[in-house]
Amino acid sequence: MSATETIATTRLADRMSRLGTESAFEVLARARGLEAQGRKIIHLEIGEPDFDTPAHIVEAAIDGLRAGMTHYVPAPGLPEARESVAAWLSRTGRLETSPDRVILTPGAKPIMWYLMLATCQEGDEVIYPDPGFPMYESIARFVGATPVPLPLREENAFRPDPQELASLVTPRTRLLVLNSPHNPCGSALTRADCETIAEIAMRNNLLVLADEVYWAIRYDGGTQGGAGEGHVSLLDVEGMAERTVLLDGWSKSFAMTGWRLGFGVFPPALVEPVSRLVINSVSCTSAFSQRAAMAALDGPWEPVEQMVAEFRRRREVIVDGLNAIDGITCLQPGGAFYVFPSVKSFGLSSKQIADHLLERAGVAALAGTAFGQYGEGYLRFSYANSVEAIRAALDAVAAVLPELKA
Repeated sequence: MSATETIATTRLADRMSRLGTESAFEVLARARGLEAQGRKIIHLEIGEPDFDTPAHIVEAAIDGLRAGMTHYVPAPGLPEARESVAAWLSRTGRLETSPDRVILTPGAKPIMWYLMLATCQEGDEVIYPDPGFPMYESIARFVGATPVPLPLREENAFRPDPQELASLVTPRTRLLVLNSPHNPCGSALTRADCETIAEIAMRNNLLVLADEVYWAIRYDGGTQGGAGEGHVSLLDVEGMAERTVLLDGWSKSFAMTGWRLGFGVFPPALVEPVSRLVINSVSCTSAFSQRAAMAALDGPWEPVEQMVAEFRRRREVIVDGLNAIDGITCLQPGGAFYVFPSVKSFGLSSKQIADHLLERAGVAALAGTAFGQYGEGYLRFSYANSVEAIRAALDAVAAVLPELKA
């Protein structure tokens, strides 16, 4: 093959330049590289629970494999799995819906992809939280829409300002993305927030993506599988279920990140188009993993409660520890397992400080700008690690940060 032919066959489509990535995996790779050189690294960068999947869920998957659940199943999911999701949402007080509006996918990210592919096109605008999960902007840009950042500011406890949201809406706005509890800030919407944002959405005929993948990991109320206390959603507002897509999954709530299991609840008109996208991309979600998904929703809730209780303990340690370090201030998050402390006092970029902590302290964290332009001046630490590791990280951070002011 000639050099000319090689260039021709490896030329990327222009749209690939619009597709971003997740910095957490890049920092993880750098940290692993340092570990390979013999360095000890404390990992506070990756966003996944450090707990094993509960045993009854694993056993359900094994039983499914032994029962021959290794073949194609309907694209939107097994009927009994869709029924299980709908029943669980009802039981937890989150949403009354029918199974035919539920679609299971390999992970929760496909819900974002399928929704934007099905509804957004060139000329449309997608309003998304900034700081926020970087895939919102990346996917919107890739499908040809224009991403419009909605700033989340520390002075408003990293929650959207409804007046600012209203000012960003134009006749081209198609989709509003909300995430509560929130990654990376750990903030959560209030009932007043939801009521005001719902009014804006209905007045402007907006479609809403409600990313609630951290629903179970919240600290203002219980986590009982039979009660939805401590969590509010746009779906609580009358009329919003017909214009809102609920995104959730098993990764965070049940320590099942590697299982790749997510679901969406869609307005009826979107179920068939999204199912068609599933058929054209992944065909279906594996049958035996759906057996595990049902076991998670229908089984004991104690493993989730125990995990959340441990996260609550770690939250206290890391928030108190960060606020005790000269130059850092940190709000207490209401959910998820992240803190988003301010490091503005050092007068350096977030990336410079994150790089310094990795190289000098052996602590892997993420620059706030990994989550958007309004993340400048902040870092994200995941406290999905042991209390001992968190305390060691705090000591290491406190030891090397003065070097930045020298």
